[in-house]
Amino acid sequence: QEKLVESGGGLVQAGGSLRLSCAASGRTFSRSCIGWFRQAPGKEREFVAAVSWSGENTHYADSVKGRFTISRDNAKNTVYLQMNSLKPEDTAIYSCAASTVDGITNWVYDYRYWGRGTQVTVSS
Repeated sequence: QEKLVESGGGLVQAGGSLRLSCAASGRTFSRSCIGWFRQAPGKEREFVAAVSWSGENTHYADSVKGRFTISRDNAKNTVYLQMNSLKPEDTAIYSCAASTVDGITNWVYDYRYWGRGTQVTVSS
């Protein structure tokens, strides 16, 4: 059974940085694409970034390209999301998830295992 736990959220001023971590357990983690999604109050969950199981391929939402970087360390069973130049519109609950399909994907329904999320708040 996959288990994902996020950490690293918090309150930061606009222009600041945060690094989120997603610690995973489960025998399939190292072979799974891992994605980050976010959900702001009153809005639908949206894709943020994903990394392939090897770490060689990444994919980003247009809204975070050039500001966020996703990476993974399979030896530590951890995926990271480095967030720079944060904006108030980045405020949301950020969740990581493990997919069950081959390759890299941004479709929420390809992700079966989810963490509970961590709150990121960016003040103006």
